[in-house]
Amino acid sequence: MIDYTGKTALVTGAGRRLGKHIALSLAAHGMNIIVHYRSSGNEARETARLAQQKGVRAWAIRADFADPEEPANFAEQCAAAAGEVAVLVNSASIFRHGGILDAPGRQFVENLQINALAPLELCRWFAKQCANGSIINILDARMDDYVNDHIPYALSKQALNSLTRMLSLELAPRIRVNGVAPGLILPSEVQGEAYFEKHAGANPLQTRGSEEDISEAVLYLLGANFVTGQVIFVDGGRHLRGYSYDG
Repeated sequence: MIDYTGKTALVTGAGRRLGKHIALSLAAHGMNIIVHYRSSGNEARETARLAQQKGVRAWAIRADFADPEEPANFAEQCAAAAGEVAVLVNSASIFRHGGILDAPGRQFVENLQINALAPLELCRWFAKQCANGSIINILDARMDDYVNDHIPYALSKQALNSLTRMLSLELAPRIRVNGVAPGLILPSEVQGEAYFEKHAGANPLQTRGSEEDISEAVLYLLGANFVTGQVIFVDGGRHLRGYSYDG
């Protein structure tokens, strides 16, 4: 088990939802936290405040990853504020409706930029400034399905999954790179609770997961010093059935 007490973790998209829960879980285990946000400034500052109540240091730093220049600028701000970062959790993403025949090209570009290329840029920076550490990319349990109403999003998560495997080879042995692929954990703004109630029985465990399930997977991967290039599907086993919830 690796002891990260007193080390610093950067969690993107940590102002709310899964990113917030992951950040506070790491803080509870003694890690200083950089809370990245784009538009959730008040929520991000609240996450930082809650982390500080756990006895660690925390910073809320803004960046809009839709701008290709922002990840590098953001990384410089993180280094200036916190020094060396030992853990990177790429959790920030966008999730917008769009099919393969009707989504405009700019939507594919935006999803790939925010959900895959920005994490890649942060991983490159992380590898330069960290002697030994761990990267965890938050993926999606449906990334290998045909999610016909969110094609740009699914494509971007597939790209991040491939990058996870590539980076695990490129950055070894100094840095381990793994992924966590959530299933039914938190409904999006467009799905709502009704969607979860409808599809909760589609996985073998016939239930839905919680934010704690994701944080526990992240904590396991951080402590598993002989694991790299792996993706933990936290989805009740639904990915084993090989079809989408909507199929």
